[in-house]
Amino acid sequence: MTNLRWVIDTNVLISAALSSKGAPAKLVHYCLEHGALVFSAATFEELRTRLYKPKFDPYITIEFRNQLLHDFNASAVWVEISKVGKYCRDRDDDVFIETALQSKADLLISGDQDLLTAKSVKNVRIVSPAQAAKLLGLSP
Repeated sequence: MTNLRWVIDTNVLISAALSSKGAPAKLVHYCLEHGALVFSAATFEELRTRLYKPKFDPYITIEFRNQLLHDFNASAVWVEISKVGKYCRDRDDDVFIETALQSKADLLISGDQDLLTAKSVKNVRIVSPAQAAKLLGLSP
């Protein structure tokens, strides 16, 4: 079961960082325990940029953010993407689909409606965190 790969959108990863007991955190923990998170330079940069926004200062320390990024970087499966196709209405989200395609990820997990309503892309299964939890047999 350790060969499973997941691309998890920034919003889910940040939600997991903000609350270690919430459903997103349980989902991320499961994915790390049973497989690997997949990043491309573009998806990791989006996470890094958003995670350091001042609005999160009251909730998570800079040290925790640094450690989180370090740990994700060290444990991730990395893929290179050179050309990004057009898959959804928000072009910034296309890098997540391209990362999932290039890595042959088992799931792309996102709470972003632009991704969840994107046109079907062969070999990319895009699901919400609730759908992923159900598929993975995690309790609500």
